[in-house]
Amino acid sequence: MKSIDELLKEVKHIHFIGIGGSGMCPLAEILNKEGYFITGSDNNESDTLSRIRDLGIKVVMGQRAENIEGAEMIVYTAALLSDNPELVAAKASGIPTFERSKLFGAISRLYGKCIGVSGTHGKTTTTSMLTQIFIDADCDPTAVIGGKLPLTGTNGIAGKSEIMVCEACEFVDTFLELSPAVSVILNIDEDHLDYFKTLENLIASFTKFADLASNAVIYNGDDANTLSAIKNAKKSGGKEFITFGLKEGNDYRAVNVQIKNAKPEYDLEVNGQTAGHIALNVPGEHNVIDSLAAVSAAMHQGVAFEDCAAALSEFKGAGRRFEFLGTYNGVTIADDYAHHPTELEVTLKTAKQMGYNNVWAVFQPFTFSRTHMLMDDFARVLKIADKVVMTEIMGSREVNTYNVYTSQLAEKIPGSVWFDTFEEVADYVVKNAEPGDLVMTLGCGDIYKAAKIMIKKYKTLE
Repeated sequence: MKSIDELLKEVKHIHFIGIGGSGMCPLAEILNKEGYFITGSDNNESDTLSRIRDLGIKVVMGQRAENIEGAEMIVYTAALLSDNPELVAAKASGIPTFERSKLFGAISRLYGKCIGVSGTHGKTTTTSMLTQIFIDADCDPTAVIGGKLPLTGTNGIAGKSEIMVCEACEFVDTFLELSPAVSVILNIDEDHLDYFKTLENLIASFTKFADLASNAVIYNGDDANTLSAIKNAKKSGGKEFITFGLKEGNDYRAVNVQIKNAKPEYDLEVNGQTAGHIALNVPGEHNVIDSLAAVSAAMHQGVAFEDCAAALSEFKGAGRRFEFLGTYNGVTIADDYAHHPTELEVTLKTAKQMGYNNVWAVFQPFTFSRTHMLMDDFARVLKIADKVVMTEIMGSREVNTYNVYTSQLAEKIPGSVWFDTFEEVADYVVKNAEPGDLVMTLGCGDIYKAAKIMIKKYKTLE
């Protein structure tokens, strides 16, 4: 069979099974703009599907064998179970069928300056920051982002230059399919251990990702696990190794960090010399590291510091990353993708610094394995919030062989409550939240739908 790289030069009609996923929709957006005829299917309505349809892409709800008719290539998300009827039909059809990461890798090889942004936390924000810098600097990039970039209103951007910016996710080693010129590593934390089994295995995969870079590796010089990965990386071939962080000795370093109205600003030093001041327009001190990574990668590609600083001052965040949705009856509602204890901790600590009377964490646990393995950590960080409301676990690709349930997590968080449906969650919050409170929906599944229901209920009260 021909390789996917060869097939992309020949086929016209590409069908996506699970087109609404955060990793699938940007690839569909890019290929649509490149002139391919794109169709897709999904099981759940979402904001991404609305944007996909607005591009003229036909999306069928429900995954059935007949959906693949007419396709010359089929791409499917790794989140599908093996007995998915549309996937079973695709594999039996004789039509070239590839998991999403294979297509992603092929697209990355179309661009000579592909920058892959990896790390357990911060990929979407950093990729969005870097993309906005390149757009504002008239670099005309292509981008694959795990959240909507407000500047463009899309997850995927098809540019005409050699520059491509993309999220490089470590889940089941999908980032090893990419062919980056530059590998960025933000951090390495224990996650996806259902696949990696040990932290050492996870670190070894990031070493492989660093080795894939043909031009440079840009990495967090403050993160111990990242340093372990880099220690074993191949240093031959003239490849540059560039560090960013807060500590002395980093090539790109933030100094004089201050937090004003929950938004950080700092002075940037490049190789020990002051480059200038950066003021971010997004809350949370953790965004300092993300912005350092973005500036490092942009300046490595020749973008002037002044252009980086100007773009970051205008950057208002990525979709579902501390995204403020509005204030209703005096209650502010926001949404965030945080789904790992480390992410929840920094998000909730930032929220607590913002002067609200009470911070509500409305959390949807994602995957049985993560909830089971990190249960005590989830309980610890959710206690940062003043009020905790939870849904049942969203299993996604998994079967509950762990016999784990949200009720077990709730037992570890005094005063917390949990419900089966978003409607019940929204009812409880609207009845109990008070003016001056901040309500944050949290999780990487579809918990944002609960926020929408809350807003709808509040509007009926006005």
